[in-house]
Amino acid sequence: MSGCRKRCKREIMKFAQYLLRLITGSLHTDTVEDEMEMATVRHRPEALELLEAQSKFTKKELQILYRGFKNECPSGVFNEKTFKEIYSQFFPQGDSTTYAHFLFNAFDTDHNGSVSFEDFVMGLSILLRGTVQEKLNWAFNLYDINKDGYITKEEMLDIMKAIYDMMGKCTYPVLKEDAPRQHVETFFQKMDKNKDGVVTIDEFIESCQKDENIMRSMQLFENVI
Repeated sequence: MSGCRKRCKREIMKFAQYLLRLITGSLHTDTVEDEMEMATVRHRPEALELLEAQSKFTKKELQILYRGFKNECPSGVFNEKTFKEIYSQFFPQGDSTTYAHFLFNAFDTDHNGSVSFEDFVMGLSILLRGTVQEKLNWAFNLYDINKDGYITKEEMLDIMKAIYDMMGKCTYPVLKEDAPRQHVETFFQKMDKNKDGVVTIDEFIESCQKDENIMRSMQLFENVI
């Protein structure tokens, strides 16, 4: 693996580790101050119990996750601007603005322009501990930019361009300018089984499950926490 690709991988893992520290970081401390703070950080007990039932996190993990969330977002929600600022720290070599926009929309499930603690937990639960099916459904939602239940070639190209822009020097100028389009043309042709110009969720999942590289990436966090 080239040095540039290794750096890209490190940046991705740094972002993943940031998310993981929100959940696990405080578990390694056992001071009186921490215990007192934990006692005051309660995200509405009824809602917390509901989140525990709906997500794959324990009650204690949710309490710690909420503390980390509140530290980053004292208002209890974060907007797209805040999300972009946080995300850009992990990809300084490129422009992550557009990809962060798409990612934010995937977390903002009710499309009200902000991501609540509940939105964040449910998305994180899928990405970190979800089944392959759940992760692929989440990925489909990311690519389905206009949320009409289908992925068009243009939507896939928008996401791919955003990823290349985010990687910055790790892709340019090594890759040609039309590399994102070529990548999409090849992949979209494989996914669009009936050649109707759109990819359904069934076509998307079936194609991804047959791709070894995609399946390996789906297993990235399975044994981390």
